[in-house]
Amino acid sequence: MPSLLLGSLLSGVAVSVATTATLAGMALVEGKPAIQPLNATSHWYHGDPAGHVRRFDVGYTIPGYATHLAASVFWASIFQAMRKIAPRRAPVIDAAGLTAIAALVDYGVVPKRLTPGWEKALSPRAIAVAYAAMALTLLVTCPGRKDK
Repeated sequence: MPSLLLGSLLSGVAVSVATTATLAGMALVEGKPAIQPLNATSHWYHGDPAGHVRRFDVGYTIPGYATHLAASVFWASIFQAMRKIAPRRAPVIDAAGLTAIAALVDYGVVPKRLTPGWEKALSPRAIAVAYAAMALTLLVTCPGRKDK
């Protein structure tokens, strides 16, 4: 079984990749460029214009992905710790519960400038699908799963 740190990094990278792919797919479904939600995540630095950048741009895309990756590792580390503390609890409860907390913190607690920024490029439905991808990915990367 990997250490908590390694498990958190692996799970966080998986969450980041899965949610980025989901956001890109949802952007395409909504008729927007796949990169736009990722660029929007850099709004903490660039402000609202980040949500309107429709192409790859080093100044928007790289900070956007780095921010998203860091947040994904943060939430995954909490999930991994939860699983270590209560390994007998159903993993789906932890994955769904933590994802709900993440969404609440991201869109209800932190200042608007510190949200993921996806709302600047996508509909609430698309954002909900991205959080569902987060929960599913946390579940798949759950430590101690018997089917691994």
